[in-house]
Amino acid sequence: MQRWACALAPAVSSAEINVGGELLRVLLSLAAVIALIFVAGWMSRRLQARSLPGGRRIRCVESMAVGARERVLLIDADGKRLLVGVGQGGMRTLHVYEGAAPADANPPAPPPAAPNFAQLLSRWKGKS
Repeated sequence: MQRWACALAPAVSSAEINVGGELLRVLLSLAAVIALIFVAGWMSRRLQARSLPGGRRIRCVESMAVGARERVLLIDADGKRLLVGVGQGGMRTLHVYEGAAPADANPPAPPPAAPNFAQLLSRWKGKS
């Protein structure tokens, strides 16, 4: 019985397996996966930077560390400015500035609009 089992099993010789080609294929696949991870990270940072704070009613104007674990935050909330201390014991309002928050003398420039996929594809076709 054992003789027939050996005769029926396909014989694979080591000469048929291209070790160098397989190693190259595995390394190229690994490099592609790593590149995709970096591209996904870059795109996520890029898309997060494009979000505008238009609908937010609370924003941190400035923060400053005053100790190892203590910070002072200047917060703009609904047109009022609050000075808040943050430490191990929690948060505490230090001062509330009355009146409207002063307008920034130099408003931040809007980020440049990112081209959509069709524009990128047309640029790429033009270079070819």
